Amino acid sequence: TSTDACLTRQYEALLATEGVSLDFRPEGVRRLAEIAFQVNETTENIGARRLYTVMEKLLEEMSFDAGRAGVDGLVIDAAYVDQTLEAVADSEDLARYVL
Repeated sequence: TSTDACLTRQYEALLATEGVSLDFRPEGVRRLAEIAFQVNETTENIGARRLYTVMEKLLEEMSFDAGRAGVDGLVIDAAYVDQTLEAVADSEDLARYVL
């Protein structure tokens, strides 16, 4: 299903205002969904809202540093998602409080 108001496009537009282009690869989006599902299964199940919190955590540092970091583009693939979220996704205690 395709939509004009999807979360990835919202973040692309948000960071574009700071001169940062995001390139969400299909495997990166799939991995985000898997992590959101996993955290929902092991903590409180808040449904699709979990995807928003996972995305927020994924792009937290980039959102804060956008415009200052000298980064003009970022590829969001499965490896980037795993590297950025591994500590939170792997720890049930952290996931409960952070995500």
